Amino acid sequence: MLTHLIRLIWNKKKQNFLLLLEIFFSFIGLFAGITFVLYPYNNYKLPTGFDYENLWAVNFDNATEIKNIDSLQVFRESAKKVLLSMNGVEDVTYCSNNIPFSGNSSNTGITYNGAQSWANIYSTEDNYAKIMGLQLLEGRWFSSNDQAAKDRPAVISEGLKKKLFGDENALGKIVSTDAKDRMKVVGVVRDIKVESENEMPAPGIYRRMDTIDLRSINSMLVKVKQGANAAMESTVYKALSNTMKNANIEIEHVLDMRTAKNKAMRVPFIVFCIIAGFLITNVALGIFGVLWFNIHKRKGEIGLRRAVGATGKAISWQLVSEAILLATLSLILGVLFAIQFPLLMTFDLPANNYFTAIILSALIIYVLVIICALYPGKQAAAIYPAVALHED
Repeated sequence: MLTHLIRLIWNKKKQNFLLLLEIFFSFIGLFAGITFVLYPYNNYKLPTGFDYENLWAVNFDNATEIKNIDSLQVFRESAKKVLLSMNGVEDVTYCSNNIPFSGNSSNTGITYNGAQSWANIYSTEDNYAKIMGLQLLEGRWFSSNDQAAKDRPAVISEGLKKKLFGDENALGKIVSTDAKDRMKVVGVVRDIKVESENEMPAPGIYRRMDTIDLRSINSMLVKVKQGANAAMESTVYKALSNTMKNANIEIEHVLDMRTAKNKAMRVPFIVFCIIAGFLITNVALGIFGVLWFNIHKRKGEIGLRRAVGATGKAISWQLVSEAILLATLSLILGVLFAIQFPLLMTFDLPANNYFTAIILSALIIYVLVIICALYPGKQAAAIYPAVALHED
């Protein structure tokens, strides 16, 4: 049966070339669309890596003109104590302004023994991990005991650990930034998402805040109790305004920042879905039209087969089988082309995205071909031999 179908396809190679070409390009289009839709979808399923509930980001500038570092440190601590004295506030920490979902970034190259990786760099206090709910995987978070350490203590993310150390133990190793700052790794935490839920968690390094950072740190995270409302936010704002005279203060809810970022990043995802849906519709119409045209051109052949005893079911199955075989030949070429993307690491996407897209695209093509071939096949099965031969 297979040999017979191949012979029929070969004998009508000029007629079938159009269908082969259409299925091939349809597969490539579907493969590209599904690949770029799967990437944000797979990222969305990954854990965020930190607790954004009941977390407020406070940004301020022109908070003080104090020149003396010790006086500035006392001033910053007094502002923190004002917030901690409120019933609705659980904890407060100063940090660099690249708070997740804020849109602010601070990154650098991190080097160890010749290996280098880009990473987000965070200047944080000792209670930052507790407020953020970071998940410690190895070692510890830094503390006040590291105040007199020779090298500034730092905690790295698991993604950065894999890039710099692979399967080696990272604890106790000295890493350096592009600015030649030396830091000692004391712990490893789980990766966190910083741009949106649809983005891959980025490598990061958390260094202990030093007195050098006091003048450049103009952000803090406030962990509030469940049920904190607008009245609470107003109280926090007034307290900071009274403490930081002439400062421009902005309070944002990290949960709201996350929602806004997700909406912005969801636009390209929706666009890709619309394009994929439009492409699938056009593929279905195209395949259906070509199969319908081919069947009408073969009316005489179908009538002759019916005249020599072929059943309507056999005719219908033959046409569907031909369409499936044509799709298989096109998909073999399409898969050989698509497999080059993960092999060449194109667009720096995970290999499993490509393989999943190949499988889904092939399945969609097969489903479309079968659906589009069933109705023309059914129409061909209903052709009366005498009518077909008379017309021919």
